Amino acid sequence: MRINTNVASLQAQEANTNTNKALTNSLEKLSSGLRINKASDDASGLAIADKLRTQASSLSQSISNGNSAVALTQIADKAMAEQSNILDIVKTKLIQAATETTSDEGRKSIEKDINKLLDQLNNIAAQTNYNGTALLQASIGLAGSAVKGAMTFQMGETANDTISTTSGVRANVTGLSLTSLKTEVATTGSMTATEARGYLTKIDSAINTLNGWRADYGSTQNQLESAIRNQMTQQTNIKAAESVIRDVDYAQESATFNKQNIISQAGTFAMSQANNVQQNILRLLQ
Repeated sequence: MRINTNVASLQAQEANTNTNKALTNSLEKLSSGLRINKASDDASGLAIADKLRTQASSLSQSISNGNSAVALTQIADKAMAEQSNILDIVKTKLIQAATETTSDEGRKSIEKDINKLLDQLNNIAAQTNYNGTALLQASIGLAGSAVKGAMTFQMGETANDTISTTSGVRANVTGLSLTSLKTEVATTGSMTATEARGYLTKIDSAINTLNGWRADYGSTQNQLESAIRNQMTQQTNIKAAESVIRDVDYAQESATFNKQNIISQAGTFAMSQANNVQQNILRLLQ
């Protein structure tokens, strides 16, 4: 029997140290709720989980972009709906002016009404915007502003994941080819019944043009809403996949913790017994 080196005690200490490390690691997982708290827990799993988390975050922002874009298209749609009402009223008044039963004084009043209505149509085009972005013409606040270019919305993780509106919207008097009518009614008393009839075709064309722009915004909104629904589903599935990799299984880890805790207590008892065994050598010296 040897007393300089208590091999049994050293072996018990080594085993107990490893057990305590496992116990600490298990306790960390239970307290954080994560199976992976550091790269050494699962290096490949951490890389995959981080990539999934980034993808989920990107989709979250994309969904937010889509909801903002839907709000934008709705603003444009409501504005053009009011412009459509204005054109309907203008056409009705032109029909009223085109008949011989309407007096010259009556046409003067009609011209004043049409002039004000077309001014308001221009005002709507100039004022309609989303967060400072003009929607119905190129610039805010400028009557007769140029054509609005296509608007592009980022709806995904890559540069190619975009949804765009069609360019060419110019929902003002100039863009709807009603400049001649505006000039006519601005000079009260100059319109005849024949001239009023001549403008009916222009109004019909303007209504069709406006409806085409409105339909484009509507189809863009449908596309955006479809993309949002799809990305919400993707985001849910990606988060679920990340959870499988990163999150701790409490039932399993609790069992592991209890097991390591019992082993640790047993290890402490083993070290105590190993030290007691060495004391038996003293009996040989009595």
